[in-house]
Amino acid sequence: MSAGRTARERVRAELIREITEIARRQLATAGAAGLSLRAVAREMGMVSSAIYRYFPSRDDLLTALIIDGYNAVGEAVERADAKAGEGDFAGRWLAVCRAVRAWALAHPHEYALLYGSPVPGYKAPQDTVPAAMRDTVVLARIITAAHAAGALEPAGPRPPVPPSLAEDFARARTMLPMDVPDDVIARAFTAWAGLYGTVSFELFGQFNNVIEDRAAYFDHSMTLLGRLVGLKA
Repeated sequence: MSAGRTARERVRAELIREITEIARRQLATAGAAGLSLRAVAREMGMVSSAIYRYFPSRDDLLTALIIDGYNAVGEAVERADAKAGEGDFAGRWLAVCRAVRAWALAHPHEYALLYGSPVPGYKAPQDTVPAAMRDTVVLARIITAAHAAGALEPAGPRPPVPPSLAEDFARARTMLPMDVPDDVIARAFTAWAGLYGTVSFELFGQFNNVIEDRAAYFDHSMTLLGRLVGLKA
């Protein structure tokens, strides 16, 4: 019986893998809003009722795709950080940024699902949060380690952090390994938003006919953002 259950589990895992692969192709042709369980079932040669055993609704399938996507970004970021020198905080930051860009360029439709326009009628459940935070946790570790090592040297004067953000940043500390002052959190979040904003501008065409050497511009921009945080080469 144990062997039988294992075989059934393998079959179920393979079907789920096939369903999600077909759904990812649908993202490229129909977009997230056009994702259809019935269309997936037709491509697999299944009756539509059978697919609901694996994903009871379109939203469940979207959630699975979103979690897979966030985990893929997180894994790419974690690998890039692990390969960089532990004490080279600026190098780790740039490696992480490059990993995000490389993944986005290789998986544009999945990136759009994660960071593009919201899908009408869909609200991501809490199940997506741990996967969504994997890349941010890496940033938090880099910044916290640099701060602990006395290696953060932000350039130029900085405006004071508005007191109204104190509660938000306190909440951030409960979610992230970020034992640093509010000013450091503010700069880190600004850099992280700048990373994804720059990737999105490139991926969604805002740089067309403006920036030709995208890789050079990206590295320069990420270096500037790193300097904002206080990371120096």
